[in-house]
Amino acid sequence: MKYGFVFLFLVIAVIGITSFDVNAVSIGGISAESYILIEAQTGKIIASHNEYEMRPMASTTKIMTTLLLLESGNLEEEFKVDNEAIKVEGSSMGLCEDDIVTKMSLCYGMMLPSGNDAANQTAVLLAGDTENFAVMMNERASKIGLKNTNFVTPSGLHNDKHYSTAYDMALLAREALKNETFKEICGTQRVKTQFGNPPYERWLVNTNKLLYMYEYCVGVKTGFTDEAGRCLVSAAEKDGVSLICVTLKAPDDWNDHIKLYDYGFSVTKTESIDYDYSKLSVSVAGGNQSQVAVVPVDTPVYTKINGEKTDISSEVILDKFIYAPVKAGQIVGKINFYADNKLIFSTELISRENCEAVICKYKPSLFEEIIEFIKGLT
Repeated sequence: MKYGFVFLFLVIAVIGITSFDVNAVSIGGISAESYILIEAQTGKIIASHNEYEMRPMASTTKIMTTLLLLESGNLEEEFKVDNEAIKVEGSSMGLCEDDIVTKMSLCYGMMLPSGNDAANQTAVLLAGDTENFAVMMNERASKIGLKNTNFVTPSGLHNDKHYSTAYDMALLAREALKNETFKEICGTQRVKTQFGNPPYERWLVNTNKLLYMYEYCVGVKTGFTDEAGRCLVSAAEKDGVSLICVTLKAPDDWNDHIKLYDYGFSVTKTESIDYDYSKLSVSVAGGNQSQVAVVPVDTPVYTKINGEKTDISSEVILDKFIYAPVKAGQIVGKINFYADNKLIFSTELISRENCEAVICKYKPSLFEEIIEFIKGLT
């Protein structure tokens, strides 16, 4: 909802006492030339090696291409493919000349079988050609904060000027996973979709074997070229903790990720964020009480790494006032929690109680009462 007036408390109410950065460790027995493991809520690095080294990232590029396509909207609208765009080497979702397809099918085609045809079609659809689409990709990358990434191709086919880092790819995955549709797609093992001329049903299977091998894996994307080697961006969730792992040029990527996740989950846990909501209320106009108490929709939590204590500040945004009647559960604002100036949790604030409207009856003046009395005598 849009709040008519934002009443802002920057409560430097600190929940922890001490704040320090987690010292990332290097894990033994990892085959990847570059890797990183981060905690998804805060983006803090848990383990890493050569995480800022620029390398080709192959088809993990399609995380960005898919995100841009999802953000363009109208996902179920059908259209005919560009016959030149789909003529591309490498992995394919199986698009043929004059096929009719939807954006949603292209998303599955990129994220599951890693279709280069789907990626090229996306570029032409959104930007007219791959060069203009690369501009879109790099603009979006800049907004996310990817400082050592340059996109040239929508698919990840090798180009000397197409590169990223393990750290940047982790940030990209973190951003993409905020999109619920993206998260659903990249975590799908196999899906039945329709395309063709006329469209007909066919199955697409995910190349990400970690979805089968590791019970906590929820996505994200594989990649391979001769130059890049085996690349893998993945995410996993366990006991309320969300982790993201990236390996670049990793001969044993599946086991690399499992080792890194096993370590990551052993040093992390979720804890609730303490906050005194008894001090929060919103003014009510026209009610039988002047204010109503508010409570959060969800219980705020954060992920603690290695038992660290983190400074957490809060920002409360409330309507200046609301009109009666007010029902318990009515949304009246939101509360954000930050660690190291980064948003780690946000939830809506709702009314904890009902407030009835006061019906004001009109009271006639003395003169009006005399007139009415006289009228009654006639």
